[in-house]
Amino acid sequence: MTSMSKPLSRRRFLTVSATLSGGLMLAWHLPAGSVARPFERASAESGEINAWLVINADNTVVVRVAQSEMGQGVFTALPMLVAEELHADWTLVRAEHADVNRHVREDKVYRRMSTGGSGAVRHSREYLQRAGAEARERLVRAAAQRWGVPADTCRAAASRVHHDATGRVLTYGAVAAEAAAVDLDGVEIGLKPWRSFELLGTSQKRLDASAKVDGSAVFGIDIRLPGMVYAAIAHCPVQGGTLQSHDAAVLVGRRGVLTTVALSNAVAVVADSSWRALRALADLPVVWNMGAGAGSRSSDWDSEFQQALGGDAAPVERVGDPDAAFANASGRVVEADYRVPYLAHACMEPLNCTVHLQPERVDVWVGTQNPEAALAAVAEASGFAPAQVYVHNCWLGGGFGIRSHTTHITEAVQIAKAVGKPVQVLWSREEDTRQGRYRPMSAFRFRAALDPEGRPTAYASHTVTHSILAGMRADLVANGVDATSVEGLGPPIYAFSHRDVRHTIRNTHLATWFWRAVGASQNGWALESFMDEVAHAAGADPIAFRRALVAPQPAAVAVLDRLREVSGWSRPLPAGRGRGVALFESFGTIVGQVAEVSVGPTGALRVDRVV
Repeated sequence: MTSMSKPLSRRRFLTVSATLSGGLMLAWHLPAGSVARPFERASAESGEINAWLVINADNTVVVRVAQSEMGQGVFTALPMLVAEELHADWTLVRAEHADVNRHVREDKVYRRMSTGGSGAVRHSREYLQRAGAEARERLVRAAAQRWGVPADTCRAAASRVHHDATGRVLTYGAVAAEAAAVDLDGVEIGLKPWRSFELLGTSQKRLDASAKVDGSAVFGIDIRLPGMVYAAIAHCPVQGGTLQSHDAAVLVGRRGVLTTVALSNAVAVVADSSWRALRALADLPVVWNMGAGAGSRSSDWDSEFQQALGGDAAPVERVGDPDAAFANASGRVVEADYRVPYLAHACMEPLNCTVHLQPERVDVWVGTQNPEAALAAVAEASGFAPAQVYVHNCWLGGGFGIRSHTTHITEAVQIAKAVGKPVQVLWSREEDTRQGRYRPMSAFRFRAALDPEGRPTAYASHTVTHSILAGMRADLVANGVDATSVEGLGPPIYAFSHRDVRHTIRNTHLATWFWRAVGASQNGWALESFMDEVAHAAGADPIAFRRALVAPQPAAVAVLDRLREVSGWSRPLPAGRGRGVALFESFGTIVGQVAEVSVGPTGALRVDRVV
């Protein structure tokens, strides 16, 4: 496989081939660093090439989605990108998972199959729009050729090609096979400007909604294969520990139990049903080597992280002379500490994976955020070549980052090798929580100096955070700073004239991983809590206070101004009810929120409204 580090041509990506059903299969190939050539056309000799878009003879449009659907809506958003330029009737659009085996065999044809970093739409928008635009052009030209009229006298709308001068109309499905032979070499086709969008930005029925309502949606946990058995797994209760021994003899003769499988740090019980496997595992005597993490307590970590605040730290950003600004502060200095704990992903669907090993191939059914990494993990664990591995991605019952990891997939392959049958490995809810790869624990210390009029003059922050990258790839930690740990803090969105941002890595034995925006999810909460403290100390309106600090950023100003308007910020509230505001930037998007909260007679809080 070639590197994706080189820039890709915008020209070479759409190849077509006629399907056996008489439809049009539109595909494009984007090998990194390839020579820009005119759009290729499939021929009888070339075969099928990496289809993304299929137009069937019945006029339905199938868009193959390379990103993972875990509730965030990419199975609708990405097809909308194609359908917008295609001028497709949205009621005729369908979606299905792209094939990662094909992606690997054919030089990363789907460009990006890892879903994370809020990047599904941002990173694939242009080439998916272009796919729709090229498909539309082929269809229009095919219809024009059939009618014997100039292509520029025809137009596409609602999955049909129209020739207004004669009133003739052809559906996309009717002309799809002919469109496969249309030559677009040398044709430049532009994309719609966003102001011309007719579908994007509108509210449409989600393509996954009906299946999730009627129960036909297939998640990893739903997979059933002929002759399949089930495995329940337990890992060492202390992360980093190992399996010493287990007494499989206790389960001999137990109804439905087939065998046990020992792994380095876990043991699995295999049975003819998931319930029997789980119950037998609960009764299995196991001896663990607890490892160096035994006896650790959250309260001890709290103390360690707190003590590290104000100690040695790596510089993240330093602007102006913050030391002098604090030393000479003529007004008030505001200080505050915050802490957040480790957090499990707690997906609705616990981790699971189904594996079927065969002589010449291995099939894996799993809900994964990174099918390419899953395929590589299966190949390594099974000994099969990547081209022999077929990962069938399923919808995810929640992901939030955890399903981009592959350890549970590797374990499932190891268990399948030991059992010799198709096996579904299912984690219990308890195991899913105990063995989580958690959002990192973090401690924060903020300081801000105000002048006598309440205007901010200096800002400092020090964070102590468990580093994801240090435990994954230490080479990605530059100068003692994990970039994911300081997202939104270095630099902050607020333009303090004097700033000092520092960071300390402090890891424990627990495993961590990417967790729904990673650092931004906790850093935004801590920073905005502190900004409210500073605004309060300054006696300033919280929105006006923030607006002054983001004045050099027109987008941030616009967000706050719009937020003030739509939230009714200046409207009086009844006693016992108040408003709070937050502003943060994550993954290139500036977000503002206003929450209205009531405080009851007992002090209980209730969130009444969020804008």
